Amino acid sequence: MSKASENEKLAAATTGDPRWASVVAKDKDADGSFFYSVRTTGVFCRPSCGGRLARPENVCFYATTEEAEQAGFRACKRCKPTGLSLTEANAAKIAKACRRIENAEEPLSLEELAGIVGISPFHFHRTFKAVTGLTPVEYADAARAKRVRETLNKDHTITDAIYDAGYNSSSRFYSSSDRMLGMTPKSFRNGGKDTVIHFAVGECSLGSILVAKSDRGVCAVLLGDDPDSLARDLQDKFPRAELIGGETGYEELVAKVVGLIENPGTGLDLPLDIQGTVFQRRVWNALQQIPVGSTVSYADIAKKIGMPKAVRAVAQACASNSIAVAIPCHRVVKSDGALSGYRWGVERKQTLLNREAAQ
Repeated sequence: MSKASENEKLAAATTGDPRWASVVAKDKDADGSFFYSVRTTGVFCRPSCGGRLARPENVCFYATTEEAEQAGFRACKRCKPTGLSLTEANAAKIAKACRRIENAEEPLSLEELAGIVGISPFHFHRTFKAVTGLTPVEYADAARAKRVRETLNKDHTITDAIYDAGYNSSSRFYSSSDRMLGMTPKSFRNGGKDTVIHFAVGECSLGSILVAKSDRGVCAVLLGDDPDSLARDLQDKFPRAELIGGETGYEELVAKVVGLIENPGTGLDLPLDIQGTVFQRRVWNALQQIPVGSTVSYADIAKKIGMPKAVRAVAQACASNSIAVAIPCHRVVKSDGALSGYRWGVERKQTLLNREAAQ
């Protein structure tokens, strides 16, 4: 075989490998999933290496840095494949900042946080949002809200909980307490005491279904195999709320939701009591805009909310959704179209998608 023919064969093998597209695109998201070597230079690199693109006939792929080294290649001094990738390094810095935010007794400024991790305030703000899906201020608000919830569950006064969480005034806390807790601080501290939640249980083609409604709107749509387990799940969510089941009129609410499951094209116009972090609500609002019969990827949702790097956070927000079907997280799939996990079972997800596609 001539040298030219051999090079053509090697080049074809490389360009036919799906990993080559990541090398051409210098895809940072592919870093760590594989490495590639260049015969003419004797080095191996990350997919995102900023060096000049190698000719495909000179490229070989490896799963680990150890494999590349055993093949006789040395680490590239530009992309440093044996160290932390830029993505990993940024994640480590942001994780450090998150811990400082969570443990700070007083709110930290953007400049203080950027100084802690050693980068500029502008770059810190942009990187923090890309990694966590939230701005530093939104993350700090969520951290304080979490501390309030934890402290209210202990033997503390509401005032103590407010100041222990880092709020410098009670008025600032109360202005946002309903959004953070989904009820008054006193009711939350008492496990939902004085909160009335009506619910009803029914059956549909997907199994048992429980629909619960507060005075703000539908707060839970749960699917499962056992009605009693669904009722216990609701009780765990609001351990001291007044749960009222089986009242006349609420079976009709279940019927509406069941109708949506059996015939997705009918749509559902119900007020929803959507509780969650700022980021979760942004994701859930985006989910409600997905048309019946359509699917999108987690990456699509991340782009839609203006946070293209927050794919993992989007997936976590979908998993946290407790209002099945009405907030259609079942319409979100992997980038390759494959089904991912679903809080109420992948089989139910597939059934819902098949039914909607047939509309």
